[in-house]
Amino acid sequence: MPQEKLTDLHSVYTETLTLTSVYLERDVIIDVYFPNKVDKPENLSLLIFNDGQDLLKMPFDEILDELTSQNIIEPLFCIGIHCGEERKREYGTAYSADFKQRGDKAGLYNKFLFDELLPTIRYAYHIPSFKEKSFAGFSLGGLSALDIVWNHANEFTKVGVFSGSLWWRKKSYEDGYDDENDRLMHLQIRKGTFYPWLKFYFQCGALDEVADRNKNGIIDSIDDALDLIVELKIKGYSDKHIQYVLLEDGKHDTTTWANALPNFLKWGWGK
Repeated sequence: MPQEKLTDLHSVYTETLTLTSVYLERDVIIDVYFPNKVDKPENLSLLIFNDGQDLLKMPFDEILDELTSQNIIEPLFCIGIHCGEERKREYGTAYSADFKQRGDKAGLYNKFLFDELLPTIRYAYHIPSFKEKSFAGFSLGGLSALDIVWNHANEFTKVGVFSGSLWWRKKSYEDGYDDENDRLMHLQIRKGTFYPWLKFYFQCGALDEVADRNKNGIIDSIDDALDLIVELKIKGYSDKHIQYVLLEDGKHDTTTWANALPNFLKWGWGK
């Protein structure tokens, strides 16, 4: 597992690992961001990101370093998992592939996370356990993060979904798609259990897309997020569990997500 130091900022140290995954049958690049002065590593919270390659464009290390240096957030141990060529197969919902059979490797991605990545991180950084664990992602990576947290609620406390692909569906429009019955993440929540410790952060951009399948004047990404929040509230969650942020000038891009990240970090780990 080669290691390469990337940079050394004021409060955050970063390096890159390469982990050979048996489950995914590929080398997985992982960027690690951790506070460089920690007395008790076991008191650290862990935040994992899908699409870790996008964090480099923001740049996440500077965002995290500024908030940590100014003592705005508690020290965080963060991991950015780079996607592979089969991103659309590894991300998605392990519950079911979509109507095009995308997401069919989501179960293997789960195994990679719990059986390969987390044990490696604990061993490499001498942290047997974290105070808490959270997951976040962008677009399809956001859907994947939500799916993983929802189905492993005993492992996590928070999830961040940025411009999430919550439209992920089991039936195409041509085959009679229906909002109520065919969105895979909405169905899982409807059939799931109330986990009172879970907290959810949803960010949408008013310019995420232009699609409006039900012609109600609201783009699908916003509709899907708001509908999912309704499902969570029916399940028992309240506004104290859910943060919804709509950026009026937000697009489906790394610039928008970078602008949203400080608010997310302060929401979840602010002092």
